[in-house]
Amino acid sequence: MACEEVLESIELIAAGELTISARFAEHLASCTRCGAALDAARRVDALLRSRPTPAPPANFSSRVMSRMRLARWRGEQLLDWGFNVALVTTGVLVVLGLWTVMRQSGLATVSSDAIEMLGPGMMLLVRRISPSLPLYAAATALLGSALAVWWWAERDAAL
Repeated sequence: MACEEVLESIELIAAGELTISARFAEHLASCTRCGAALDAARRVDALLRSRPTPAPPANFSSRVMSRMRLARWRGEQLLDWGFNVALVTTGVLVVLGLWTVMRQSGLATVSSDAIEMLGPGMMLLVRRISPSLPLYAAATALLGSALAVWWWAERDAAL
């Protein structure tokens, strides 16, 4: 058995967390260097056990947990930011691709003609719908505020 193997386990043996196998015991008996290392580790372990364990500072656990939550939140925030950048980049690339295809195929001139043709019809539709727009805006605001209250209640219930 090599000294490196034994020396890796010296602290565990000295603390009583690892039982000594026959091979380890044989090596420790024959190797003065490893035997001395085990004796020194046992003395250090006994010295540490004889000293009183210091009490943690006030609010130690809550501060550690708060720091852990903050670190996790920052990691999630970074991931969200990267995801949003990827979405925007993808959207820009899709729009540029569509624009290039339309310019190369001549569809851009056809679409501008279609817009000119549909323009008067769209104006008529806007004139008919415009009296109802305040009602639609109020309904949308009411639905949005109901969803916000629901989200707020669910978030507080989860805490």
